[in-house]
Amino acid sequence: MAIPPFTVSWDYRCPFARNAHEHLVTALRGGADWDVTFAPFSLSQVHVAEGEPSVWDNPEKAPDLLAMNAGVVVRDRFPEKFLDAHEALFAARHDKSGDIREESVVRAALEEAGVDADAVFAELSQPWPSDEVRKTHEWEVATHQMFGVPTFVVDDQAVFVRLMHRPKGDADLAKATIEQVVHLIVTSPELNEFKHTAVRR
Repeated sequence: MAIPPFTVSWDYRCPFARNAHEHLVTALRGGADWDVTFAPFSLSQVHVAEGEPSVWDNPEKAPDLLAMNAGVVVRDRFPEKFLDAHEALFAARHDKSGDIREESVVRAALEEAGVDADAVFAELSQPWPSDEVRKTHEWEVATHQMFGVPTFVVDDQAVFVRLMHRPKGDADLAKATIEQVVHLIVTSPELNEFKHTAVRR
C-alpha cells in the first residue's frame, strides 16, 4: 500500500514524541519516500487553566516555547538542516537531560546539528515563529480536537500514538514502524483505542 501524505505533531518535551520522530527522521534519512509534515503542538497550552492567558499571551511562559519556536525556524528557513536540528533538540531534552527552556541549551543543540544558531535566534526575535506555532496549534485543536503528541493526521483522521521503542539507527525498522501506523489509520478507522495493559520490558 502506498503511504498517503501525513502530518505528525511534536513538542520536544514529550518522550513519546521523541520516539516517533526518531523513527521519522531515521526512515527519511534512510530513503523513505514520504510526504510528511512536521507540526508543532504546545503541551504548555494544553495545561493552561480555564480563565488564564494562553502561553502566547503570557510572557512568563515564553521559555516553554523556545525550543519549539527554534524548530519551526529551522523547518521553515533552513529546511536542509531540519532533520538534524529536530533530532538534536529532542536529544538535548531526553538524552542529555538539558533544560530546553534555556537559550544556551537550545543554541548548543542547534550548533551540534550544524545550524547557525545566531541566524535562528535572529528569526526568534521576530514574532512570526511564535505566531506560526500558535496558528498551527489552534488549527489542530479546532479541526482535530488534538490533545497531545505525537498525533498522526492522515486526511481527516487524527490519531494519538505511543510508540514504546526507538529505532536505534535501523532505517528499515523505522520505515516499517511508521508505515504500520499510517496503514492502521487509513484501513482501520473503527479501531479507536488499542492499548496493552502492561508494558513489556
